[in-house]
Amino acid sequence: MIRKRLAGLYIAVFMMGSLLAQNESGTSAISMTLDDAVAFAWANTNSIKNASINIADAEQQIAQRLATGLPSINGSASFNRYIDVPVQVLPEQFVQLIQALNPGEEVSSEATFLLKNNFTAGINLDALIFDGSYFTALKASKRYRSYVQEEMLVEKQNLRYQVIDAYLPVLLIDENLKILELNLENLDKLLFESEQLYKEGFVEQLDVDRLALSKANLQIERENLLNQRAGAINLLKLVLNFPKEQELILTEVLTDLKTELAGEAITGDVNVVNRPEVNLAAAGLELQNLNVEVNQKAFWPTLRGLAVYQQSFQGNTFNDGFWAPTTIVGLNLNVPIFDGFGKKANVERARLDLEKATNQKIDLERSIQTEVTNARITYLNARRSLASQEKNIDLASRIYDTTQIKYKEGVGSSLELNQAEQSLYQTQSNYLQSLYNLVSARFELQKALGN
Repeated sequence: MIRKRLAGLYIAVFMMGSLLAQNESGTSAISMTLDDAVAFAWANTNSIKNASINIADAEQQIAQRLATGLPSINGSASFNRYIDVPVQVLPEQFVQLIQALNPGEEVSSEATFLLKNNFTAGINLDALIFDGSYFTALKASKRYRSYVQEEMLVEKQNLRYQVIDAYLPVLLIDENLKILELNLENLDKLLFESEQLYKEGFVEQLDVDRLALSKANLQIERENLLNQRAGAINLLKLVLNFPKEQELILTEVLTDLKTELAGEAITGDVNVVNRPEVNLAAAGLELQNLNVEVNQKAFWPTLRGLAVYQQSFQGNTFNDGFWAPTTIVGLNLNVPIFDGFGKKANVERARLDLEKATNQKIDLERSIQTEVTNARITYLNARRSLASQEKNIDLASRIYDTTQIKYKEGVGSSLELNQAEQSLYQTQSNYLQSLYNLVSARFELQKALGN
Protein backbone atom coordinates (compact mmCIF):
# COMPACT_ATOMS: atom_id res chain seq x y z
CA MET A 1 0.00 0.00 0.00
CA ILE A 2 2.81 2.37 0.87
CA ARG A 3 4.32 1.82 -2.58
CA LYS A 4 1.07 2.82 -4.31
CA ARG A 5 0.90 5.99 -2.25
CA LEU A 6 4.53 6.78 -3.03
CA ALA A 7 3.99 6.25 -6.76
CA GLY A 8 1.06 8.68 -6.74
CA LEU A 9 3.07 11.22 -4.81
CA TYR A 10 6.04 10.90 -7.21
CA ILE A 11 3.77 11.74 -10.15
CA ALA A 12 2.26 14.71 -8.34
CA VAL A 13 5.63 16.10 -7.31
CA PHE A 14 7.02 15.65 -10.84
CA MET A 15 4.07 17.49 -12.40
CA MET A 16 4.35 20.28 -9.85
CA GLY A 17 8.10 20.59 -10.53
CA SER A 18 7.43 20.84 -14.27
CA LEU A 19 4.91 23.61 -13.74
CA LEU A 20 7.30 25.53 -11.52
CA ALA A 21 10.03 25.30 -14.15
CA GLN A 22 7.60 26.60 -16.81
CA ASN A 23 6.14 29.38 -14.71
CA GLU A 24 9.46 30.65 -13.42
CA SER A 25 11.26 30.79 -16.74
CA GLY A 26 12.78 34.10 -15.69
CA THR A 27 15.03 32.25 -13.22
CA SER A 28 16.55 30.17 -16.05
CA ALA A 29 16.13 26.91 -14.14
CA ILE A 30 18.18 24.02 -15.52
CA SER A 31 17.09 20.40 -15.15
CA MET A 32 19.73 17.70 -14.93
CA THR A 33 19.93 13.95 -14.80
CA LEU A 34 22.99 12.46 -13.17
CA ASP A 35 24.65 12.01 -16.56
CA ASP A 36 23.81 15.62 -17.43
CA ALA A 37 25.45 16.77 -14.21
CA VAL A 38 28.61 14.80 -14.97
CA ALA A 39 28.77 16.22 -18.50
CA PHE A 40 28.23 19.75 -17.14
CA ALA A 41 31.07 19.31 -14.66
CA TRP A 42 33.41 18.00 -17.35
CA ALA A 43 32.66 21.04 -19.49
CA ASN A 44 32.81 23.71 -16.79
CA THR A 45 35.11 22.81 -13.90
CA ASN A 46 38.57 24.32 -13.76
CA SER A 47 40.24 21.00 -12.97
CA ILE A 48 39.24 19.63 -16.39
CA LYS A 49 40.14 22.91 -18.07
CA ASN A 50 43.58 22.76 -16.46
CA ALA A 51 43.99 19.16 -17.61
CA SER A 52 43.22 20.30 -21.17
CA ILE A 53 45.80 23.07 -20.78
CA ASN A 54 48.35 20.46 -19.70
CA ILE A 55 47.69 18.50 -22.90
CA ALA A 56 48.13 21.64 -25.01
CA ASP A 57 51.34 22.42 -23.11
CA ALA A 58 52.61 18.88 -23.79
CA GLU A 59 52.07 19.48 -27.52
CA GLN A 60 54.19 22.61 -27.29
CA GLN A 61 56.88 20.71 -25.40
CA ILE A 62 57.08 18.26 -28.30
CA ALA A 63 57.48 21.15 -30.73
CA GLN A 64 60.08 22.72 -28.46
CA ARG A 65 62.06 19.49 -28.19
CA LEU A 66 61.83 18.88 -31.94
CA ALA A 67 63.16 22.37 -32.62
CA THR A 68 66.42 21.65 -30.78
CA GLY A 69 67.34 19.11 -33.47
CA LEU A 70 66.41 21.23 -36.47
CA PRO A 71 68.88 23.63 -38.15
CA SER A 72 68.76 27.20 -36.92
CA ILE A 73 69.46 30.15 -39.19
CA ASN A 74 70.26 33.60 -37.82
CA GLY A 75 71.04 36.85 -39.54
CA SER A 76 73.38 39.45 -38.08
CA ALA A 77 74.44 42.98 -38.93
CA SER A 78 76.71 45.51 -37.24
CA PHE A 79 78.00 49.02 -38.06
CA ASN A 80 80.88 50.89 -36.41
CA ARG A 81 82.22 54.36 -37.20
CA TYR A 82 85.50 55.31 -35.61
CA ILE A 83 85.61 58.96 -34.56
CA ASP A 84 89.24 58.45 -33.64
CA VAL A 85 90.77 55.65 -35.65
CA PRO A 86 92.96 53.40 -33.49
CA VAL A 87 96.70 53.54 -34.31
CA GLN A 88 99.47 51.13 -33.55
CA VAL A 89 103.19 51.66 -33.01
CA LEU A 90 105.19 49.92 -35.69
CA PRO A 91 108.23 47.84 -34.77
CA GLU A 92 111.52 49.78 -35.18
CA GLN A 93 112.87 47.24 -37.65
CA PHE A 94 109.75 47.69 -39.81
CA VAL A 95 110.22 51.52 -39.77
CA GLN A 96 113.89 51.15 -40.70
CA LEU A 97 112.97 48.88 -43.59
CA ILE A 98 110.49 51.41 -44.97
CA GLN A 99 113.05 54.20 -44.69
CA ALA A 100 115.55 52.09 -46.54
CA LEU A 101 113.08 51.53 -49.33
CA ASN A 102 112.09 55.21 -49.43
CA PRO A 103 115.29 57.21 -48.78
CA GLY A 104 114.74 60.85 -48.00
CA GLU A 105 111.15 60.45 -46.88
CA GLU A 106 110.04 60.83 -43.30
CA VAL A 107 108.41 57.66 -42.02
CA SER A 108 106.08 57.72 -39.02
CA SER A 109 106.42 55.07 -36.38
CA GLU A 110 102.57 54.97 -35.98
CA ALA A 111 100.10 53.47 -38.42
CA THR A 112 96.43 52.47 -38.57
CA PHE A 113 94.99 49.41 -40.23
CA LEU A 114 91.30 50.43 -39.92
CA LEU A 115 89.07 52.75 -41.88
CA LYS A 116 86.47 54.95 -40.25
CA ASN A 117 83.35 53.11 -41.47
CA ASN A 118 82.95 49.39 -40.82
CA PHE A 119 79.76 47.48 -41.72
CA THR A 120 79.29 43.71 -41.45
CA ALA A 121 76.23 41.61 -42.42
CA GLY A 122 75.95 37.83 -42.49
CA ILE A 123 73.93 34.63 -42.14
CA ASN A 124 74.80 31.88 -39.65
CA LEU A 125 73.62 28.27 -39.94
CA ASP A 126 73.88 25.90 -36.96
CA ALA A 127 72.72 22.28 -37.23
CA LEU A 128 72.73 19.27 -34.91
CA ILE A 129 74.35 16.32 -36.64
CA PHE A 130 74.51 13.80 -33.81
CA ASP A 131 73.27 13.76 -30.22
CA GLY A 132 72.52 10.42 -28.61
CA SER A 133 69.96 11.86 -26.19
CA TYR A 134 68.01 13.88 -28.78
CA PHE A 135 65.70 11.19 -30.11
CA THR A 136 65.21 9.69 -26.66
CA ALA A 137 64.23 13.10 -25.29
CA LEU A 138 61.87 13.60 -28.24
CA LYS A 139 60.29 10.21 -27.53
CA ALA A 140 59.96 11.17 -23.85
CA SER A 141 58.18 14.40 -24.73
CA LYS A 142 55.70 12.47 -26.88
CA ARG A 143 55.19 9.96 -24.09
CA TYR A 144 54.62 12.85 -21.71
CA ARG A 145 51.74 13.90 -23.94
CA SER A 146 50.23 10.43 -23.46
CA TYR A 147 50.85 10.79 -19.74
CA VAL A 148 48.88 14.03 -19.42
CA GLN A 149 46.12 12.51 -21.56
CA GLU A 150 45.91 9.69 -19.03
CA GLU A 151 45.86 12.35 -16.31
CA MET A 152 42.84 13.87 -18.02
CA LEU A 153 41.03 10.50 -17.89
CA VAL A 154 41.86 10.12 -14.20
CA GLU A 155 40.66 13.65 -13.50
CA LYS A 156 37.41 13.07 -15.39
CA GLN A 157 36.83 9.78 -13.56
CA ASN A 158 37.47 11.39 -10.17
CA LEU A 159 35.23 14.32 -11.01
CA ARG A 160 32.47 11.95 -12.15
CA TYR A 161 32.35 10.28 -8.76
CA GLN A 162 32.62 13.61 -6.97
CA VAL A 163 29.46 14.63 -8.82
CA ILE A 164 27.80 11.34 -7.90
CA ASP A 165 28.73 11.79 -4.24
CA ALA A 166 27.20 15.28 -4.29
CA TYR A 167 24.14 14.34 -6.40
CA LEU A 168 22.92 11.31 -4.45
CA PRO A 169 22.41 13.02 -1.04
CA VAL A 170 20.02 15.50 -2.66
CA LEU A 171 17.98 12.58 -4.03
CA LEU A 172 17.91 10.95 -0.58
CA ILE A 173 16.65 14.17 1.01
CA ASP A 174 14.04 14.53 -1.74
CA GLU A 175 12.80 10.99 -1.09
CA ASN A 176 12.55 11.71 2.62
CA LEU A 177 10.63 14.89 1.90
CA LYS A 178 8.17 13.02 -0.33
CA ILE A 179 7.49 10.44 2.36
CA LEU A 180 7.26 13.18 4.97
CA GLU A 181 4.68 15.07 2.93
CA LEU A 182 2.67 11.89 2.52
CA ASN A 183 2.81 11.21 6.26
CA LEU A 184 1.78 14.79 7.03
CA GLU A 185 -1.16 14.47 4.67
CA ASN A 186 -2.31 11.27 6.37
CA LEU A 187 -1.72 12.75 9.81
CA ASP A 188 -3.73 15.87 8.92
CA LYS A 189 -6.70 13.71 8.01
CA LEU A 190 -6.38 11.62 11.16
CA LEU A 191 -6.01 14.72 13.34
CA PHE A 192 -9.10 16.29 11.80
CA GLU A 193 -11.12 13.09 12.36
CA SER A 194 -9.85 12.86 15.96
CA GLU A 195 -10.87 16.45 16.65
CA GLN A 196 -14.35 15.66 15.41
CA LEU A 197 -14.48 12.53 17.53
CA TYR A 198 -13.31 14.54 20.52
CA LYS A 199 -16.14 16.98 20.02
CA GLU A 200 -18.54 14.04 20.01
CA GLY A 201 -16.92 12.68 23.15
CA PHE A 202 -15.54 9.49 21.63
CA VAL A 203 -11.86 10.23 22.27
CA GLU A 204 -9.92 12.09 24.92
CA GLN A 205 -8.02 15.36 24.61
CA LEU A 206 -4.82 13.38 25.16
CA ASP A 207 -5.44 11.48 21.93
CA VAL A 208 -5.81 14.73 19.99
CA ASP A 209 -2.71 16.22 21.64
CA ARG A 210 -0.58 13.24 20.74
CA LEU A 211 -1.55 13.56 17.09
CA ALA A 212 -0.98 17.32 17.17
CA LEU A 213 2.47 16.75 18.69
CA SER A 214 3.31 14.20 15.98
CA LYS A 215 2.29 16.72 13.34
CA ALA A 216 4.42 19.45 14.91
CA ASN A 217 7.41 17.12 15.04
CA LEU A 218 6.98 16.21 11.37
CA GLN A 219 6.77 19.88 10.41
CA ILE A 220 10.02 20.57 12.29
CA GLU A 221 11.64 17.61 10.56
CA ARG A 222 10.46 18.95 7.20
CA GLU A 223 12.09 22.31 7.89
CA ASN A 224 15.31 20.56 8.84
CA LEU A 225 15.25 18.51 5.66
CA LEU A 226 14.60 21.61 3.55
CA ASN A 227 17.62 23.30 5.13
CA GLN A 228 19.72 20.20 4.55
CA ARG A 229 18.62 20.12 0.93
CA ALA A 230 19.62 23.75 0.42
CA GLY A 231 23.08 22.95 1.74
CA ALA A 232 23.35 19.79 -0.40
CA ILE A 233 22.31 21.69 -3.53
CA ASN A 234 24.91 24.36 -2.83
CA LEU A 235 27.58 21.68 -2.46
CA LEU A 236 26.50 20.09 -5.74
CA LYS A 237 26.64 23.47 -7.48
CA LEU A 238 30.15 23.95 -6.13
CA VAL A 239 31.29 20.60 -7.52
CA LEU A 240 29.67 21.35 -10.89
CA ASN A 241 30.94 24.95 -11.00
CA PHE A 242 27.28 25.82 -11.47
CA PRO A 243 26.11 29.44 -10.95
CA LYS A 244 25.01 29.72 -7.33
CA GLU A 245 22.13 32.10 -8.08
CA GLN A 246 20.68 29.86 -10.82
CA GLU A 247 18.04 27.25 -10.01
CA LEU A 248 19.08 23.62 -10.42
CA ILE A 249 16.44 20.90 -10.76
CA LEU A 250 17.37 17.22 -10.39
CA THR A 251 15.15 15.07 -12.58
CA GLU A 252 16.08 11.62 -11.27
CA VAL A 253 15.01 9.73 -8.18
CA LEU A 254 16.91 7.08 -6.27
CA THR A 255 14.87 4.24 -7.76
CA ASP A 256 15.99 5.34 -11.25
CA LEU A 257 19.57 4.56 -10.23
CA LYS A 258 18.83 1.22 -8.58
CA THR A 259 20.43 -0.89 -11.30
CA GLU A 260 21.44 -4.47 -10.66
CA LEU A 261 25.05 -5.23 -11.54
CA ALA A 262 25.91 -8.25 -13.65
CA GLY A 263 27.36 -11.35 -12.03
CA GLU A 264 30.77 -10.72 -13.57
CA ALA A 265 31.02 -7.41 -11.74
CA ILE A 266 30.44 -9.23 -8.46
CA THR A 267 32.40 -12.46 -8.95
CA GLY A 268 34.57 -11.96 -12.07
CA ASP A 269 38.31 -11.46 -12.20
CA VAL A 270 39.62 -7.96 -11.60
CA ASN A 271 41.31 -6.35 -14.59
CA VAL A 272 43.31 -3.51 -13.08
CA VAL A 273 44.07 -1.94 -16.47
CA ASN A 274 40.44 -0.81 -16.56
CA ARG A 275 41.39 1.74 -13.92
CA PRO A 276 42.77 4.95 -15.43
CA GLU A 277 45.10 5.32 -12.44
CA VAL A 278 46.91 2.13 -13.48
CA ASN A 279 47.36 3.36 -17.04
CA LEU A 280 48.64 6.64 -15.63
CA ALA A 281 51.12 4.79 -13.43
CA ALA A 282 52.25 2.70 -16.43
CA ALA A 283 52.80 5.88 -18.47
CA GLY A 284 54.78 7.36 -15.60
CA LEU A 285 56.88 4.19 -15.41
CA GLU A 286 57.73 4.47 -19.10
CA LEU A 287 58.71 8.10 -18.61
CA GLN A 288 61.08 7.06 -15.82
CA ASN A 289 62.66 4.46 -18.12
CA LEU A 290 63.20 7.12 -20.76
CA ASN A 291 64.66 9.41 -18.11
CA VAL A 292 67.27 6.77 -17.30
CA GLU A 293 68.08 6.39 -21.00
CA VAL A 294 68.43 10.14 -21.54
CA ASN A 295 70.86 10.45 -18.63
CA GLN A 296 72.89 7.47 -19.85
CA LYS A 297 73.25 9.04 -23.30
CA ALA A 298 74.61 12.22 -21.75
CA PHE A 299 77.97 10.38 -21.82
CA TRP A 300 77.84 10.23 -25.63
CA PRO A 301 79.63 12.84 -27.78
CA THR A 302 77.67 15.44 -29.73
CA LEU A 303 78.47 16.78 -33.17
CA ARG A 304 77.21 20.04 -34.64
CA GLY A 305 77.79 21.65 -38.01
CA LEU A 306 78.06 25.33 -38.83
CA ALA A 307 78.15 27.56 -41.88
CA VAL A 308 78.74 31.31 -41.94
CA TYR A 309 78.57 33.78 -44.82
CA GLN A 310 79.44 37.45 -44.27
CA GLN A 311 79.99 40.62 -46.26
CA SER A 312 82.15 43.31 -44.66
CA PHE A 313 82.44 46.91 -45.81
CA GLN A 314 85.27 49.27 -44.84
CA GLY A 315 85.94 52.84 -45.93
CA ASN A 316 86.56 56.34 -44.67
CA THR A 317 83.50 57.38 -46.71
CA PHE A 318 80.69 55.36 -48.23
CA ASN A 319 81.96 56.20 -51.71
CA ASP A 320 85.55 55.03 -51.52
CA GLY A 321 85.11 51.87 -49.45
CA PHE A 322 85.25 48.19 -50.43
CA TRP A 323 83.29 44.99 -49.69
CA ALA A 324 85.04 41.81 -48.53
CA PRO A 325 83.17 38.44 -48.41
CA THR A 326 83.82 35.75 -45.81
CA THR A 327 82.54 32.14 -45.98
CA ILE A 328 83.11 29.56 -43.25
CA VAL A 329 81.97 25.93 -42.84
CA GLY A 330 82.94 23.73 -39.95
CA LEU A 331 82.18 21.02 -37.40
CA ASN A 332 82.06 21.19 -33.63
CA LEU A 333 82.62 17.93 -31.73
CA ASN A 334 82.04 17.84 -27.99
CA VAL A 335 83.29 14.73 -26.17
CA PRO A 336 82.51 14.45 -22.42
CA ILE A 337 85.60 13.27 -20.59
CA PHE A 338 85.18 14.04 -16.89
CA ASP A 339 82.56 16.11 -15.09
CA GLY A 340 83.19 15.18 -11.47
CA PHE A 341 80.82 12.15 -11.63
CA GLY A 342 77.80 14.47 -12.04
CA LYS A 343 76.37 12.51 -14.99
CA LYS A 344 76.84 9.23 -13.13
CA ALA A 345 74.90 10.63 -10.17
CA ASN A 346 72.10 11.74 -12.51
CA VAL A 347 71.84 8.21 -13.93
CA GLU A 348 71.70 6.66 -10.46
CA ARG A 349 69.03 9.12 -9.34
CA ALA A 350 66.97 8.33 -12.44
CA ARG A 351 67.25 4.61 -11.66
CA LEU A 352 66.11 5.21 -8.10
CA ASP A 353 63.09 7.18 -9.38
CA LEU A 354 62.32 4.26 -11.70
CA GLU A 355 62.49 1.80 -8.82
CA LYS A 356 60.23 3.98 -6.71
CA ALA A 357 57.69 4.33 -9.56
CA THR A 358 57.68 0.55 -9.99
CA ASN A 359 56.93 0.03 -6.30
CA GLN A 360 54.15 2.62 -6.42
CA LYS A 361 52.52 0.84 -9.36
CA ILE A 362 52.67 -2.50 -7.54
CA ASP A 363 51.09 -0.93 -4.43
CA LEU A 364 48.38 0.67 -6.57
CA GLU A 365 47.44 -2.64 -8.18
CA ARG A 366 47.28 -4.35 -4.79
CA SER A 367 45.14 -1.58 -3.32
CA ILE A 368 42.75 -1.85 -6.29
CA GLN A 369 42.33 -5.57 -5.67
CA THR A 370 41.44 -4.86 -2.04
CA GLU A 371 39.18 -1.98 -3.03
CA VAL A 372 37.22 -4.19 -5.42
CA THR A 373 36.88 -6.96 -2.82
CA ASN A 374 35.58 -4.56 -0.18
CA ALA A 375 33.27 -2.80 -2.66
CA ARG A 376 31.75 -6.16 -3.64
CA ILE A 377 31.13 -7.04 0.01
CA THR A 378 29.54 -3.64 0.64
CA TYR A 379 27.33 -3.97 -2.44
CA LEU A 380 26.09 -7.47 -1.53
CA ASN A 381 25.37 -6.37 2.04
CA ALA A 382 23.49 -3.32 0.79
CA ARG A 383 21.43 -5.48 -1.56
CA ARG A 384 20.47 -7.89 1.21
CA SER A 385 19.68 -5.00 3.55
CA LEU A 386 17.37 -3.39 1.00
CA ALA A 387 15.54 -6.66 0.41
CA SER A 388 14.92 -6.92 4.16
CA GLN A 389 13.80 -3.30 4.41
CA GLU A 390 11.35 -3.78 1.53
CA LYS A 391 9.67 -6.50 3.58
CA ASN A 392 9.80 -4.39 6.72
CA ILE A 393 8.18 -1.38 5.10
CA ASP A 394 5.26 -3.46 3.85
CA LEU A 395 4.87 -4.95 7.32
CA ALA A 396 5.09 -1.58 9.08
CA SER A 397 2.56 -0.11 6.65
CA ARG A 398 0.08 -2.92 7.33
CA ILE A 399 0.53 -2.53 11.09
CA TYR A 400 -0.05 1.22 10.86
CA ASP A 401 -3.13 0.84 8.66
CA THR A 402 -4.60 -1.80 11.00
CA THR A 403 -3.86 0.29 14.10
CA GLN A 404 -5.43 3.32 12.44
CA ILE A 405 -8.61 1.38 11.66
CA LYS A 406 -8.80 0.06 15.23
CA TYR A 407 -8.33 3.59 16.58
CA LYS A 408 -11.11 4.98 14.39
CA GLU A 409 -13.42 2.15 15.46
CA GLY A 410 -12.68 2.84 19.12
CA VAL A 411 -10.99 -0.47 19.89
CA GLY A 412 -7.43 0.88 19.81
CA SER A 413 -5.64 3.53 21.84
CA SER A 414 -3.87 6.64 20.63
CA LEU A 415 -0.71 5.30 22.27
CA GLU A 416 -0.81 2.24 20.04
CA LEU A 417 -1.41 4.47 17.04
CA ASN A 418 1.49 6.71 18.01
CA GLN A 419 3.79 3.72 18.40
CA ALA A 420 2.74 2.30 15.02
CA GLU A 421 3.22 5.71 13.46
CA GLN A 422 6.75 6.09 14.83
CA SER A 423 7.59 2.55 13.77
CA LEU A 424 6.36 3.29 10.23
CA TYR A 425 8.36 6.52 10.02
CA GLN A 426 11.50 4.79 11.24
CA THR A 427 11.01 1.90 8.82
CA GLN A 428 10.48 4.32 5.94
CA SER A 429 13.67 6.13 6.88
CA ASN A 430 15.56 2.83 7.11
CA TYR A 431 14.23 1.78 3.72
CA LEU A 432 15.35 5.00 2.05
CA GLN A 433 18.75 4.80 3.70
CA SER A 434 19.13 1.19 2.50
CA LEU A 435 18.13 2.25 -1.02
CA TYR A 436 20.66 5.07 -0.88
CA ASN A 437 23.34 2.70 0.43
CA LEU A 438 22.69 0.25 -2.42
CA VAL A 439 22.89 2.94 -5.11
CA SER A 440 26.02 4.37 -3.52
CA ALA A 441 27.59 0.91 -3.18
CA ARG A 442 26.84 0.21 -6.83
CA PHE A 443 28.71 3.31 -7.93
CA GLU A 444 31.59 2.53 -5.58
CA LEU A 445 31.91 -0.94 -7.06
CA GLN A 446 31.82 0.44 -10.58
CA LYS A 447 34.49 2.96 -9.63
CA ALA A 448 36.66 0.21 -8.14
CA LEU A 449 36.28 -1.87 -11.33
CA GLY A 450 37.12 1.14 -13.51
CA ASN A 451 33.71 1.31 -15.18
